[in-house]
Amino acid sequence: MGSTAPLLPEIHALRGQPGQIAVAAAMRELLEGSEIRESHREGDSRVQDPYCIRCAPQVAGAARDLLEMAGRTLEIEANAVTDNPLVLAGEGRIVSGGNFHAEPVAFAADMIALAIAEIGAIAQRRVALMVDPTLSHDLPPFLTPDPGLNSGFMIAEVTTAALMSENKHLANPCSTDSTPTSANQEDHVSMAAHGALRLRRMAANLFAILGVEVLAAAQGVEFRAPLKTSAPLQAAIARLRAEVPRLEADREMAPDMAAAARMVETGALAEAEYLLEH
Repeated sequence: MGSTAPLLPEIHALRGQPGQIAVAAAMRELLEGSEIRESHREGDSRVQDPYCIRCAPQVAGAARDLLEMAGRTLEIEANAVTDNPLVLAGEGRIVSGGNFHAEPVAFAADMIALAIAEIGAIAQRRVALMVDPTLSHDLPPFLTPDPGLNSGFMIAEVTTAALMSENKHLANPCSTDSTPTSANQEDHVSMAAHGALRLRRMAANLFAILGVEVLAAAQGVEFRAPLKTSAPLQAAIARLRAEVPRLEADREMAPDMAAAARMVETGALAEAEYLLEH
């Protein structure tokens, strides 16, 4: 039941950040034709949505810009000569330098870690909003049809909080760390390997957080029936429901969460929207 007013193109054009503009445009397209959105244009007493909804383009857009910047750095680095010494064949010389220093890669890894952590952090706040009846605009507590007897998404939301917290710790910069080795000859190093290696774990955590958000959002949309969401989002929910049934009574949610995380990672939900459009 969030407002689409903060997605107005003029708002994002005035700031000029390319990622923010692109994310807002994608969100407008995804929400076009949503009956749920139209149902509360009039008579809604709320003034503004929480930041996790209202500022979604600003946060996801900033993360997108960071990822593109890191991608450009890594593309250059993948095609770079980083040996030492270097053979300048055209000049017939062998020269010593420092192209092996991985500071560009370390900085890129730190930027990617920041983006992963922040996307997970804002997604977790949306999950928390959906399970809280004081914030969810009349959704049942913990998104269960029978609250009190069932816990619904309570532990799933707690899981996202734990994974979000872990990613926050892992996002601490690695490039600012260094220790001298080799009799102080190698006296400043980038720690790029540490910075890159943690990204696997962080990405897996993020897919799990976003998977829970997908599960909760689909459940929430279904509680709005007979109102429908937009056609692209209906297609995404149908794709989800092909593998994960709606949560009625409590059951073990680990398989549901794993399936949803896998669909986020592989782009299966976006593929459902693509097939609908084509």
